Amino acid sequence: MELDFITQNAIIYVLIAWVVIVVAAKGLKLEKYGVEIKAYSLVYKNKGVQSVLTKILGRTKRGIRVFADTSVIAGFLMMGFAFWFLLDNVSKFFVAPTDFSELTVLIPGVTLTSPSAISYFLLSIPVVLVVHEGAHGIVAALEKIKIKTGGFAIFIALFAGFVEPDEEEFNNAKKISKLRVIGAGATANVIFAFVLGAILLTNPLFALIMPEPLLSTFYELPEGVLILEIIEGSGAEQAGLLANDIITSINGISILSPIDFPSLSPGDTAEVSVLREGQEIDYSVEIMPSPEDPERGLIGIMRDNSLAYKPVYNFIEWNDLNVSMFLLWLWMISFFIGIINMLPLPILDGGKFLHTIIDKRISEKSVNGVMWGIYGFTFALFGLNIALSYIKSGWFTI
Repeated sequence: MELDFITQNAIIYVLIAWVVIVVAAKGLKLEKYGVEIKAYSLVYKNKGVQSVLTKILGRTKRGIRVFADTSVIAGFLMMGFAFWFLLDNVSKFFVAPTDFSELTVLIPGVTLTSPSAISYFLLSIPVVLVVHEGAHGIVAALEKIKIKTGGFAIFIALFAGFVEPDEEEFNNAKKISKLRVIGAGATANVIFAFVLGAILLTNPLFALIMPEPLLSTFYELPEGVLILEIIEGSGAEQAGLLANDIITSINGISILSPIDFPSLSPGDTAEVSVLREGQEIDYSVEIMPSPEDPERGLIGIMRDNSLAYKPVYNFIEWNDLNVSMFLLWLWMISFFIGIINMLPLPILDGGKFLHTIIDKRISEKSVNGVMWGIYGFTFALFGLNIALSYIKSGWFTI
């Protein structure tokens, strides 16, 4: 119940935390160190970014050139994938509601549902921003576009990083140079996510979010979930389930791990299939109410909640769940922020990317008309995903 209270009142805690941060920033006089403090934001700018990027570029120029060219192609692919994801997600809400991915304004594609999730989110965002903005900056240096400042900003619960190129030099640059710079940030995020994904493939925790057929390619799949003990007087006992049975399906839903268990209502009857000494047996089990929450239904078993997945390519032994959970969140955030950032909206890289492509090909008036039409469609599609998420789980799902 304590977690539910925290979850339901998360926005209040976020606002309280923001007030504390602003007061602390004022008290520490962070303005002296280049931090601009306002009631709704903290912004830090550093003018020494250009020299750092130049040094990095001097050692990796050939690789950065390949990356910059790749970013242009990747920009188109990510924009297309982002549109496909949003359109497909809307259709799932009506056709396959259980597969619908809830979106929030804070982090599209990922929903924060607990204090620990918020912690992983806050730890991941600075890393993602450094990768994103660093890529913008280093490709700008490659294209000989001066970087005036770089830094980060916090707007209450929203985070942003930035590199600020010289506007005149950027506007006068070749079109291909602009596309390389714009596409670099999102491309770096997605490449970073792929690298993390390759590492996480050796971690059973990653299997919880991997779909088929990739799941069976990288992991030895368990037979199901082991029953450790039967609760006395429960529907499971009355139906005839036994300890050491392996649950393989519930109401036709395949069960490979504890996370696959569906929501059940007290009083209903569930069709449960188990493996017993290699033989599959079906049972009809009356669902009992949970002692902690009478509205939540239980089969009436104590189950093995460990992850039974075994990586096929086990290069790394994972012993620390906190580290693996952090890397899992870092992977999700880096991937989705990279992809969604290529949507054609005015405040995102995708808007600048698309504007650069059509600019000067038609009249300025026509360019503006086309862009605002695209902005309107994208905003409506994105807003529809958020609205459907609200219908499913409420406005703030932190």
